[in-house]
Formats: sequence, structure tokens, C-alpha cells
Amino acid sequence: MLLVEDQEALRLAVREYLTARGFDVVEAATCDQARRVFADTHPTAAVLDYHLPDGTALDLLPEFKRSDPFVPLIILTAFGSIDLAVGAIKAGADQFLTKPVELAALTVVIQRAIEARRDRQKQLAGRPRQEREAVDPFLGSSAQIRKLEEQARRLLEVDTPVLIQGETGAGKTLLARWIHANSRRSDEAFVDLNCAGLSRELLETELFGHEKGAFTGAIANKTGLFEVAHRGTVFLDEIGDVDPQIQPKLLKVLEDKQFRRLGDVRDRKVDVRLLAATHQELSALVRERKFRSDLYFRISTIPLNVPPLRERTEDIPVLAEKLLQTSTAELGKSGFTLKGDAMDAMQRYAWPGNIRELKNVIERAVLLSGSRELSRRDLMFEPQAEGFEGWTTEGSLTLEQLERKYIEWTLQQSGGKVVEAAKRLDIPKSTLYQKLKQFKIEGGSAEE
Repeated sequence: MLLVEDQEALRLAVREYLTARGFDVVEAATCDQARRVFADTHPTAAVLDYHLPDGTALDLLPEFKRSDPFVPLIILTAFGSIDLAVGAIKAGADQFLTKPVELAALTVVIQRAIEARRDRQKQLAGRPRQEREAVDPFLGSSAQIRKLEEQARRLLEVDTPVLIQGETGAGKTLLARWIHANSRRSDEAFVDLNCAGLSRELLETELFGHEKGAFTGAIANKTGLFEVAHRGTVFLDEIGDVDPQIQPKLLKVLEDKQFRRLGDVRDRKVDVRLLAATHQELSALVRERKFRSDLYFRISTIPLNVPPLRERTEDIPVLAEKLLQTSTAELGKSGFTLKGDAMDAMQRYAWPGNIRELKNVIERAVLLSGSRELSRRDLMFEPQAEGFEGWTTEGSLTLEQLERKYIEWTLQQSGGKVVEAAKRLDIPKSTLYQKLKQFKIEGGSAEE
């Protein structure tokens, strides 16, 4: 809390009152002092006396709002008037109070202003608290997932950067949201950005913002995600794709807690926790000089490894049931169940897309199945993960064995429908029926 008041006795009284109620108060007696203290401390809110020895609060309001668009600014004055109040509000003040003011009332105004600030940050971040609290990345009972939960819980009381590693779709984003939602920063904003495929220019302005006129098309100031997430958490997915020219600025935020907007000449202080994720081997990128070693060591102090779904097959039944519940709720359907043969097939499948692919397979089954009891024939897996690419690794297959496997796989992809499978195989359905009988393949249906 920044308190700007030139009367020392009054400033001391307000400071002691606010300090006793849990505020960490920093002080200034002039406009120049206020500018320096604001830049150094980046306060959550500020209370400003209107008349100061070297100017008025109106001189400070636009500067403070440019530096931190979310900071609540409360003006106190002994010479209140409607015109003055209107001018202060237009200049960026959140409240305008006339002296003498009761300190209890001032405290209530400050608290409400801080809550409003948090709500604005959350709204801009786009992450409702209810959504964050609903996240559970630890469904299952496997040793791998229990170990991951134990490691993650140890990180909730610290602000150290965390590197989350794992394959695409394994649940890295879910884990990042859970860490934030259960940390001491949970009441602040959670901002996430997928860095994959973003150009250097776009990534820089998204993260750090820019000043009006910084480049062609910059018609207004833009607040970067680090400012939006002040006192909260920034999650950078696919951090291995960050342009090497941006990496030094990331390191500066982590080490000095400050950055500079594109086109600006001064540093801005910010308090954020960084969570990063990647499916790449960052140490290899360091050796290839595609990723800075100092940034790598800074973000990898505490690494978390999310296991792929194929290494925790015992968790698939509980994950599938949970995803079935959420999918049917989202799709406006109900009463769906998974039969035993569907569960068996899911536990045998390789899941290259991990949990994200599992969700897609279940959603597709719910949408396309003619029954509320989902069986194996309702599950449409991707061919490369069904084992098709790996058939040659199973030993020396005969042509007859290979043909049988391919027919089985095509029939599965066709939902058990012989007519559809025959079209995919480009053979008459009578020939396919003969093959099914020859290879003793069951489960085919004559439905179109």
C-alpha cells in the first residue's frame, strides 16, 4: 500500500492504523517521492493526498495508471468539489474522499478496491476461479501418478519456477492450473500462453506488452500477460519454442522481477510465479544452442514429469469414467456407460495422444453410437497407435497373419459395420464376410 501525504502527523496515523490491519505500507510526501516509491515497490493500491508540495494527485494519476492499469488509486482532499471529483475520476482515480475521513471507512474502501482489482485481473486472464478449483490432474491409483501428486504438493508453499515435462496431451496444463489453484497465489490471476508457432514479435508483445507507436499498427498501449498476472501465475506451454531473442527478457523477469514493454524506455516491476511446460528435451536444445543454458537452469530447478497414459494403464478405467461424465454433460446427454470390452480395448491401446486423445475417443463414441452402452465397436482409435505401425515388431508375421490383423483393425475403425469396412478395404462385402469366417473374426454387423 502506497500512502502519499505531506502532513507527517496524519501520514503516521494512517500508516499505523493500516499496518495494524495487515497492510504493508510504504510512504511518500511529494510527487517526486511518490513516483520513485511506486516504481520501486509496485504497490497493490495507493492512497494519495490531492495537494502536495510539488504538484497534485492529478499529476500522478495518469502516470500510475500507465504503469499499472489495475492499481486502485484513492484520492483524499480537504477541498472537495464536484468538479474536482469528476476531474479526478476521469484522470484515473477509483475513489474520491473528502477529509476528514474515518480510518475504518478508508480501510473498507481500500479492501473493496483491492478486491475489484483482483476481479478485473481474473476476468482479463479468462480463468474463472470455479474452473481452476475443478481441476484434478491426479485421477488414478498408479505409482507414477501418486508420486507426481506427492512432488507437486511440495511446491505449493514456494514460488520457485517449475518445469513440467511430458508428452503432448498428457495433462501438463491441468497440472499447472492445479498448482496455481492450490498455491498461495490462488486468489490472483492465472494466465497461460502456448508459445508454439508464435513469431518473435507476436510473442514479445503478448508477454510484455507495447507502447503506442512502438511499431506499425500499435495504435494504443497494450498490457502484457506479465502485467495481467501480477501477484499471480504465468504458465508458458511449449517454452522450448520461445525465440532465442525473447529468452533473455524471460530470464530478467525471473531474476530481477522486472521487464520493459516494447517501445518503452523504463523497466516495470512485476511479481509473478512462472510455470513452464514442454514436450521437448530442453537439455538437448541447450546443447544445440537453441535454448539458453542460464534460462534452462533457472526454470528447471524443480522438474515435474507427467507420465504418458500407456505407462499408467491401470488408471484408464477411472479416467475414462470421469471423461465420460464430463463429455455427456457438455454434450447434453445422459445415461451412457462403458462395457467391459470397451475398457479392455482402451487398456490395450497405446494412446499416443494421451488423455487428450482418450477424451476425443469417448466424445466421438457418445456422438456416433446408436446405443447408450458403449462397446468396443464404438471406439475409433487412430491407426498408428492401434499397433498397425508396430506389427512388424511382433516377430515374423506371415501374409495371412498380417491380412487378418488389417481386417480386424479396419472393422474396428468402421465401428464393426461390415459394409463400411468393405468400402475401406475396397472389396465386395461378400468377400469380407468370407474373410471374417475364414479368420474366425467376430463382431461384424451388416448395418450400413
